[in-house]
Amino acid sequence: MNPKVSIIMGSTSDLPVMEKAAALLNDFEIPFEINALSAHRTPREVEKFATNAQENGIEVIIAAAGMAAHLPGVIASMTTLPVIGVPINASLDGMDALLAIVQMPPGIPVATVGINAAQNAAILAVQMLAVGDEALKNKLKQYKEDLKKKIVEANEQLSKVQYTYKTN
Repeated sequence: MNPKVSIIMGSTSDLPVMEKAAALLNDFEIPFEINALSAHRTPREVEKFATNAQENGIEVIIAAAGMAAHLPGVIASMTTLPVIGVPINASLDGMDALLAIVQMPPGIPVATVGINAAQNAAILAVQMLAVGDEALKNKLKQYKEDLKKKIVEANEQLSKVQYTYKTN
């Protein structure tokens, strides 16, 4: 089994956040890999990964980083594969990472999700892969329907909550 998605994080301290992406990819039965690489501490390894990712079968990269958060952009500068950045709340409530990832120069885009939003990064990766995969597209439709059902059920439960001045 060869990975289609690569989850890269600047440090293993990001793993508690990035496990949500791994779990979702696993639920969708999409082969993936997880590695720690640092744009600042292991730049040669980052370059080797990024320049070889496509020939290694990777189709989408999810890159997480906190603070200066250069990892997603550095990877995006070295590959034509789509890169999804996950800003990690490591300092300044994650705003430093969010701005570092989202503010890329022209020609080097990084799709960016919310702070610590690893699950959304994985959903976005699934959506990208589903463009050319009908079976995956159907799984994604079912996933979205299940989300809808959860909200409908939650709303039904809320209708049973009683307060003196509640009108619905």
